[in-house]
Amino acid sequence: MESFQFVKELYDLQREALAGLDNMELVEAESENNLEIANLLKIALKNEIEATEIAACWISSTPEIDVKLGFARQAGDEAKHYRLIEKRLIELGVDLAEFNPLSMGYSRMFEYLRDIDDTVTRLACGQFMREGIAVKRNEQFIKLCEARGDEKTASLYRDIIQPDEQFHHQLGKTMLEKYATDAGKQQAAREAVLKTLTIAEELRGVAEKKLGISQIPGC
Repeated sequence: MESFQFVKELYDLQREALAGLDNMELVEAESENNLEIANLLKIALKNEIEATEIAACWISSTPEIDVKLGFARQAGDEAKHYRLIEKRLIELGVDLAEFNPLSMGYSRMFEYLRDIDDTVTRLACGQFMREGIAVKRNEQFIKLCEARGDEKTASLYRDIIQPDEQFHHQLGKTMLEKYATDAGKQQAAREAVLKTLTIAEELRGVAEKKLGISQIPGC
């Protein structure tokens, strides 16, 4: 399969997996409107620190210089997002003095992605699929903030965080079209992407069960 065809297949998988997030009314109904912005932003901090660490831990073991630099750019962006969200929470009156987003350990998604050691699979699962999920969820989070009258948080995501996530996703697409040329690597990446989507859906289900929410910014 040509690399561009492989990328199209990933787009189709992603679109199918995220179709249920297109309806904001559905999201609110599933969550029973239990959508406190401050609480969601605290969860987002964990997503951001995990995304930072995943990209950072892949840098030294990625041989392709352009991909290596892409991961470095992403690590810096995600760390920036963490600080901006942290600042917004403080503005909202949240005391973060004793808060550690990793106090309960890393997510299953982090643990799975961290151990991937092939560049094509890293790009497919990380920059393409995980960041693509983040873009979709952020779209819904922006709508939620706007509906709640929180324009400042909406602007933070719309004007700063979302463009970065879109860049990461697009970079994943570009790099896959360049490097996903081997059938064996495509198949390994395909299987890993399906696993990534399964974990993402399981995490969403856990969030709904434990927290009563279905819409968390990022992934």
